[in-house]
Amino acid sequence: METLGARIKTLRKEKGLTQPQLAEIIGVSKGVISFWENGVNEPKASYVKTLAQILGVSADYLLGLED
Repeated sequence: METLGARIKTLRKEKGLTQPQLAEIIGVSKGVISFWENGVNEPKASYVKTLAQILGVSADYLLGLED
């Protein structure tokens, strides 16, 4: 099963965004995006909602609740 971090990374790349670009859009540091993508920690619910909107998927998809 694909992790939340792996889904964020895959979708970010599909959108043609770098970690710094995504971080700027969301309002976090580049390091935060790296931590999320590498599973060091996970985004708060408010960030999951924002990520889903930016990446064009549902929050359920990001969380692995649907394919």
